Amino acid sequence: MQAQEPRPPFVGLWSRVADFTPSQLLEPLRSGALVRGPLFRATLHLVRAEDWATFRPPMAPMLNRALSVLGERGAGIDVEAVGASARGLLAQAPRTSAQLRELLHAAHPEHDARALGYAVRTAVPLRMVATEDPLGFPRDAQLALAEPEPPLGTTEDLVLRYLAAFGPSSVADAQEWSGLRGLAAVFAALREQLVTFTDERGRELFDLPDAPRPPAEVPAPVRYVPDFDNLMLAHSNRTRVIADEHRRHLTTKNLRVNALALYDGEACASWSVKRTSKLATFELAPFAKLPKAALAELEAEALALLAATEPAAKRAFAVRP
Repeated sequence: MQAQEPRPPFVGLWSRVADFTPSQLLEPLRSGALVRGPLFRATLHLVRAEDWATFRPPMAPMLNRALSVLGERGAGIDVEAVGASARGLLAQAPRTSAQLRELLHAAHPEHDARALGYAVRTAVPLRMVATEDPLGFPRDAQLALAEPEPPLGTTEDLVLRYLAAFGPSSVADAQEWSGLRGLAAVFAALREQLVTFTDERGRELFDLPDAPRPPAEVPAPVRYVPDFDNLMLAHSNRTRVIADEHRRHLTTKNLRVNALALYDGEACASWSVKRTSKLATFELAPFAKLPKAALAELEAEALALLAATEPAAKRAFAVRP
């Protein structure tokens, strides 16, 4: 699950798993059965601890390249030396990002503190330490080492797991989702294990032979996906989930990925929740006028989501123009 912030995974799992309750996520977070740390596209994700060893090693080249986004601020940073400093500091005790940056800057004063912090977040396997916070993590969570333990995964393992979740997909789709480059050779090596299709644009798509591929007439119930959800980010061609004319609603000006509503399998609105001390109001912002039947389904699902995620609050539903 994409986990840039603590709250979205609760919504994402509620929308995917029947009878999901928050405790089903909080308990494994606090026991260490789940790991939250930098992963695909160098963004925060939540995975099972055993999957961390499958996913983290193949992502290392992409994570190491991520330092380039800092431009001149990252120039000259000896990633190995800074990583060794961070490992030593975190072996002593978990640290918040601010604490770790300060200590790294003291050891490497010739470099920008925030650049040092970013270098460590990409070069060193890290996890965020779960707490008794209601969402599992405080605003400024501590970081700890999360060195993957054998058996370690390969890029081939990563591609097969991607297809299990998002196939049929193209090579470009897998690269968009992961942030990795050069996956065409990996798909070529796996070709005999896969089935292939051609989409309406003539692109070759790959999938696992026994993966479910329901026909077009199968109903797609209303669903709400949270901010930053991988469903919206796992494809180079996103028209399968959001029409081209609505792509402008996918992100904000500062590139935050909006929480979206799906009707008949396609994004039709963005949504948010306004909270006061006693009231949680689910606000829906349709991309275009929706039929009354669609709005009724969307309202019912929204109130059910609020009942699960805001059980102590009164609940309301509103449609914004």
